[in-house]
Amino acid sequence: MEVGGIVPSHALMPSSSNSPVPDDEINASLINYGSETESDEEEVGIGQSLVVPRVVRMLMDEDEEDEENGLNVSLEWPTQSSICTSKPASPMLPTPTPVSPTPMEPSNKFKFVWRAVSMPQIEPHLRREPFSQINSGPTVSFASPYEAFIAIWDREIMEVIVRETNIYAQKLATAMLENGTIYPISRITHWQDTNVNELYTYFAIVLAMGKVVKSRLEEYWSTSQDIFSTPCFSTEMTHDRFLLLSKCLHFNSNNYCDPALLTQHQIKLLKIKPLIDHLNNKFSELYNLSQNLVIDESLTTWKGWLDINQSFPNEAATAEIKAYELCESQSGYLWRFELHAGLDTSTPQDNPISGTVPALVLRLLDGLEHKGHTIWMDSFFNSPALARELKVRGFDCVGTLRTNRQFVPYDLTRLTIKDLTVGQVLGCTSGDVDLMVWRDRKRAAFISTYHGLASTRFREKLKPTVVHDYSLCMDRLDRRDRLLATFPIERRTKAWSKKFFRRLLNISVLNSYILLQNQSLLHRNFRNALVTDLLTAHRTPKPNTTTIATQVHYPAQYPLIKRGKSDRLRRQCAVCPKRTVSYCKACNVAMCTYTCYETYHTSH
Repeated sequence: MEVGGIVPSHALMPSSSNSPVPDDEINASLINYGSETESDEEEVGIGQSLVVPRVVRMLMDEDEEDEENGLNVSLEWPTQSSICTSKPASPMLPTPTPVSPTPMEPSNKFKFVWRAVSMPQIEPHLRREPFSQINSGPTVSFASPYEAFIAIWDREIMEVIVRETNIYAQKLATAMLENGTIYPISRITHWQDTNVNELYTYFAIVLAMGKVVKSRLEEYWSTSQDIFSTPCFSTEMTHDRFLLLSKCLHFNSNNYCDPALLTQHQIKLLKIKPLIDHLNNKFSELYNLSQNLVIDESLTTWKGWLDINQSFPNEAATAEIKAYELCESQSGYLWRFELHAGLDTSTPQDNPISGTVPALVLRLLDGLEHKGHTIWMDSFFNSPALARELKVRGFDCVGTLRTNRQFVPYDLTRLTIKDLTVGQVLGCTSGDVDLMVWRDRKRAAFISTYHGLASTRFREKLKPTVVHDYSLCMDRLDRRDRLLATFPIERRTKAWSKKFFRRLLNISVLNSYILLQNQSLLHRNFRNALVTDLLTAHRTPKPNTTTIATQVHYPAQYPLIKRGKSDRLRRQCAVCPKRTVSYCKACNVAMCTYTCYETYHTSH
């Protein structure tokens, strides 16, 4: 194992004018999805959670003395012995002559030889994988929010949900009848099979609830004539029908659960598997990703018992349904996701990347190999072994790092905030993988496959370029989370699959907005137009009450001769010679109600 020397103080000087940047989107300021130009304060709604940018969280104060020195960042290397060793500190050896990295063979790709960064450094743009995806963005053009939405939630998946919902409703009614828990006033006794049009209307009402936020569900159908009234909900669907659809909504039958053919991981996700498969296919078919991609976690609050829950004792909501997402950094478009369902024991454990997390990352990136994408991840995912594997597959990898990961040099692992001064940077490289520890207000470790020790001046402050780029990419994804939190449609439910369905429905609306590529349409206006278009296109036609009234035979009375008087018009009965005030509404013929009404209709 070679031991590197001390990197001189000029190693982290500001990059020159021709210094590369990750790409156009990294240098650009945080985008507003092309149209969200108004302040975030105007978007904030009831139920929105405060999303703190992850780089701010990463660099928050540990103690007061750090805060005092935080404004004076001196990017100088320490005059101390080398830190780039893989064992406990040993007597310092001479600095080796820098050598160019050689291609790694599959047999030794996880053999890391850490050394000091060579000077002068290779420019980052020369180390970065060339990006080959020229036409990034939507693969199909859309003219309206409705078209973009039904491209994702097409008739195929809607018919699956309709079929499974109708089957489940019949099974539920049968089970209640057998158990003696069904009563004449039970809603299930009024069940009628649903259809695609009604289901689209149900989706529109759920999305409208994200714009008109109320604390209780029945308040949307309140008949009180006050400022809180929303009468349009009852005109589209009755309260009882909405509750009945919500109760019977189903995505997959339990009959498909065969423990002999399915793993424990697959059984846990069986209830929602058709949605996961369909949306993953649609999201990837409709969009070509740009260069910078983010792998991140999303959490859906769930207070009930569930064996796939993740516990977070330090958070307000201690139990969450976790999903892992591959998103485009610039727009926040969700391209692929995977729902956490515990440890998958079927994964082989024969090499450093066979663990659950590395295998998850490789599954999310399947099909994108050797296109030059850069993967941005936080410390939960990153490790030197994974970065090397991604580089072999044609990806670049950047993000924060936990220094207790396998293959991280010991002297980087043992560094604490007390060992560094504010602005101090220590790092080493092993060919195509660079590790770095930097102190600002807090000690932070980073890993990159191309940044090296490049630096950037930002707001009169010199910081490593990898920190600046990571902050930009992750802040854009945080803004996507804030937009979703502004329109909360995930309500309390007894089935976790239905709550996660609403999470997917919410994300698919944002994806539809990105697919539309309308720079002049605000996100909230997009949602308004989508709800209106769904109701217009799939609203059930109202029955013609006038026609029905003239076709149904029933007796009625002629109007009063004069308002306020008891006398009515009288006409000759069609059966007997008497004059009468009653007639048949459908036939419009005068007849006595009790003596001639039945006789007339029998003969005619």
